[in-house]
Amino acid sequence: MRYVPRQLTRPVGASMCLGVSLTLICSGSITRAQLPSFQEPQPQPPPARLAQSQAYTLGGGDRIRLDILEVPQYSGEYQIPPGGSLNLPLVGSVRLEGLTEQQAAQAISARYQSVIKRPLVTVILLSPRPLNLSVSGEVNRPGSYTLSFTGGVGNVPGVQYPTVTQAIQQAGGVTLSADIRNVQVRRRQQFGSGAVTTVNLWEFIQTGNPRQNVLLGDGDTVFVPILTNLNLAEARQIATSSLAPDPEEPLTVAVVGEVNRPGTYTIVGGNTGTTQRNVGLPTITRAIQIAGGIKPMADIRQISIRRVTKTGADYTIPINLWQLLQLGDFNQDTVLQEGDTIIVPTASDVSPADATELATASFSPDTIQVSVVGEVTRPGLVEVPPNTPLNQALLAAGGFEFTRARKSSVELIRLNPDGTVSKRTIPIDFAQGINDQSNPIVRNNDIILVNRSGAARIADTLEAPLSPLNGVFNLFRLFDLLGIFF
Repeated sequence: MRYVPRQLTRPVGASMCLGVSLTLICSGSITRAQLPSFQEPQPQPPPARLAQSQAYTLGGGDRIRLDILEVPQYSGEYQIPPGGSLNLPLVGSVRLEGLTEQQAAQAISARYQSVIKRPLVTVILLSPRPLNLSVSGEVNRPGSYTLSFTGGVGNVPGVQYPTVTQAIQQAGGVTLSADIRNVQVRRRQQFGSGAVTTVNLWEFIQTGNPRQNVLLGDGDTVFVPILTNLNLAEARQIATSSLAPDPEEPLTVAVVGEVNRPGTYTIVGGNTGTTQRNVGLPTITRAIQIAGGIKPMADIRQISIRRVTKTGADYTIPINLWQLLQLGDFNQDTVLQEGDTIIVPTASDVSPADATELATASFSPDTIQVSVVGEVTRPGLVEVPPNTPLNQALLAAGGFEFTRARKSSVELIRLNPDGTVSKRTIPIDFAQGINDQSNPIVRNNDIILVNRSGAARIADTLEAPLSPLNGVFNLFRLFDLLGIFF
């Protein structure tokens, strides 16, 4: 006698004879002793895609068309109330919450069987209700949102659920502190604490794997956790992806330290100025440009960004803009987010070679202002490039007043970062290259004082007591020119 497990007592068809063992059972070529133990199938965890394979279920707010064959007086359009139960003629309340269109038709048909012989019921969704969900964590605008279903296209009938990326975009995009590899989608369950599924949106933006861009259901919660370690290269990729906020959204950041105009500034992506230097992403170099550029004593190797997360905690991101200049490491020119503070420290020493290279960087000011006073041709305020040596600043003021200037040395007066004022005597030799002793690089707001020569000082000393007689001498000179004699 052939052994048949209890689970196979129904007529065996192609769908029932699955696997080698069951095929042998169906053919009768296996004995009971050879039969492996048969176990009840265990319930599987919810699929990673959640609503991806889920049919649309009705709920409060849906508008449907109900047709009962040959009973037009009971047919018509209905809107399901918030409770999910529809009140129908003769049969009263029928609960449709959580049912598909086909299941709803069966439920209504079962209720009408007491009053109609073999009722044939059709339910058609006319207008889907809005979908309510929440987005929290490291997004720019956490909160509750209402998203709309979209109509099916192509081979996908019915309506399409919104995706997790659409929900994040609705919430203003992720912050640069977001861990997009471990985004959680939390779904309410009728019984129990609810299902939590983790999706990897980094994989989605890298490979386009649609399984990671899960579809959401009504009442779902999307939670974006905080990164434990920031990767500058990945942060830049995320900032240019569809998960990022609109680059033209204004950002308020603070720039402090060794910049010419420290303070808070608003940065906007795109073209925000008249020069090409103001085009692009809202990066750290653009913020420094808006703050007037770096000062000569800025330590660009030790710049830091203080960033505040949505939980209120803050952390520091080290930035080395010297690597940007030397190696072209664009990752160091990281993209900023709302509330960032950029700190540019003071360097203990800047070599002339470094100063020359820094002066040509895009985040240096275009010009600095130096006062050249005393015995020069055009004394006053001059604007020169940031890497200008003292000799060139003198020439920008027209050079020495030939008959009066002391050409051997000048006085350089400088306001130091600590608030003190220093004064140095600098020997002048226009044949010298840039060096700190005889031809240093000038800084913004430096004062160069050109003193009088010894001869000019003596002449000025003698001229002072004789100044009352100048008028008499000038009068005799006028008479002489006019030929008037006494």
